[in-house]
Order: sequence, then C-alpha cells, then structure tokens
Amino acid sequence: MDAFYASIEQRDHEELRGKPVAVGYAEARGVVAAASYEARKYGVRSAMPSLTAKSKCPSLVFVSPRFDVYHEISRQIREIFYEYTNLVEPLSLDEAFLDVTENRKNNPSATLIAREIKCRIYETTALRASAGVSFNKFLAKIASDYQKPDGLFVILPEEAEKFVESLKIEQFFGVGKVTARKMHESGIYTGLDLKKRSEQELVHLFGKAGRNFYWNARGIDNREVQAERTVKSISSETTFLKDMDRMVLLMVELYHLAKEVMERIEKENFYGRTVTVKVKYADFRMITRSRTLPCRITGFDIFWHTAREIMKHVDLSIQPVRLLGIGVSNVAEEPEQKRIQLKLDLF
Repeated sequence: MDAFYASIEQRDHEELRGKPVAVGYAEARGVVAAASYEARKYGVRSAMPSLTAKSKCPSLVFVSPRFDVYHEISRQIREIFYEYTNLVEPLSLDEAFLDVTENRKNNPSATLIAREIKCRIYETTALRASAGVSFNKFLAKIASDYQKPDGLFVILPEEAEKFVESLKIEQFFGVGKVTARKMHESGIYTGLDLKKRSEQELVHLFGKAGRNFYWNARGIDNREVQAERTVKSISSETTFLKDMDRMVLLMVELYHLAKEVMERIEKENFYGRTVTVKVKYADFRMITRSRTLPCRITGFDIFWHTAREIMKHVDLSIQPVRLLGIGVSNVAEEPEQKRIQLKLDLF
C-alpha cells in the first residue's frame, strides 16, 4: 500500500488532503510511524524522530495513529487477496506476497491480476496500492517499489539480470543505510558491482546475508511464498517523554502494557510460556529479562505476577529508564506444512 497510515488519515479527514502529514506524535521523543507523499518530498520518512521531521518540514501536520482502523482496513485488503489465491504471505499490515501461478480466477496473466487487485482495493477502501510482478520474491519486491505511488511494474525473466545490474545498491531489499555504507566502502555501488564479487568475498564482508546478495545480484531468489506466517511473539512497549526512575511509576506503566499484550494474546489465541521485560536506559543501553513458566500463560493474573517479579530485579540505580516493554513468546511449533513451489509472485 502507498503511505498506508497517512493515506487513511487523508482519506478520512478532508482537511489533510494535499498537505504534508505524519502519523505519530510531535513530542520530543516522538517517532514518525508513516509519512504522506507530500511530506516525503521534504525528506520526512518513517522511523524518523518527530523533531527531525518537523525541522525538515515546518508545515508538517502530526496525526495520532488509529491502529484499530489500520488493522480493519488491512483485513479488508487481505480478503481481496484471498479472492484470487490462498498463497498469501503477509509481511506487515500493508504488504504481502501473492503466488498467483494458479489462481481462483483462472487468469494466466499475473499483470492483469495485479491491475484487477489494485482496482478492487480502490473500490473497497478508496486507497491506492502499488504492485510488482515477477517470477521471484526479491524481484517482485523491487518491482513493487519501482513506480510508487499507484504503480504497477513487471520484471520479465529475460530482463531480470540486466535490470538488477542497473540498480543502485540502496534499491536492494535488505540493504539499509549501514550496509549500503559498508558496500560503498568496498567499491560496490550498483547491482553490476555486486555481481562482480565472489560469494566467498560477500560472505566474508556481510556474513550470511552475503550469500543472499550474491544470488540476488543474479536475479535469483528461491524462497517460496509461505501461506502461513506463524506468530512467534506478542509484545508492546512505550518510550517515556521524560526518563523515569521511580519503580512504582514503572510498575503502573508495565501493568498497562501487560493488559494490552494480554488482550492481543486472547484475540490471536496465542499462549506462550516465556515472559520478557525490556528496559532501555537513558544512555540507550538496553537489557532484557525473561522467565519461562512450566505451562502456557492463559490468564492475566499469572502473566502480571511473572512480569512484576521480573521487574523487581531491574536495577534503577544505573540510569533512569527511557523505554519499557513486555512480551510473551515460546509457543510450541506446529508441524511444518508441505509447501507449494513458487513460480510467480505478485506484491
């Protein structure tokens, strides 16, 4: 989806249309969750500190997030996907891979399916989506970002290798600022530069990711669309406006976070055994403390008791606390389902 959260706010609030909008909080420690395309022209991006965003775009309008609305619209969009195929791999609320090799519409053209899905999304939600069509996930992802917003881009098998060679290294999926800088230091600026390096060299430079970079530089990605993505943990966290050094206040915040996590646990039928508390101090040093129970957590009382006992062992004499989080994990894995061979993806 194109600027998903911000586009929803502009759709629902006419006074925001055409203006630079950031979903998030404008406070000193706020972070931009999403930015409209009008805001992106000024360099505003998601995960950017709110004060930085405001300095780049003084006219930026901040809107508080409405995650319940975003989840509901995401559900509507996902229902549209399932009208075409069961092979849907969600990546987030606004991203998914689809394998449409065999589809419910018996349409042999992935490009026509992509165009049709884009229309269905707009008819249902009044929101624009971008789609990328290719024969593997790596290329489909790149294609989906290539002509945003409201884009549709196709990478054919015979075009793939030359297309990848022409890409800037920053356009590769999985290459962030730190990795891009390291590649530049090694003389790698384009897909062609990357392709000239041996697999051994790339693994030496980038670890296991280097192997993926080696094959991606050749337009190769053998990952299949996973129709089921198992939830491995549920968590919630908050960053305080002012550093907090009083245990009683931290306990109050932890209680509210635990309530939120428990609601999600019950909603998603996710009952883990391990409770983890995360603390980030004022100096940005972070610690986690965990406790694994002999049985799954099915009620709030045992969850809160465990979280409270963990929190009692957090040392506040080191530094005040900047961020507090809590999560539940460690659910027994279900038997792996037989996977279907990927041939074509729509993103």
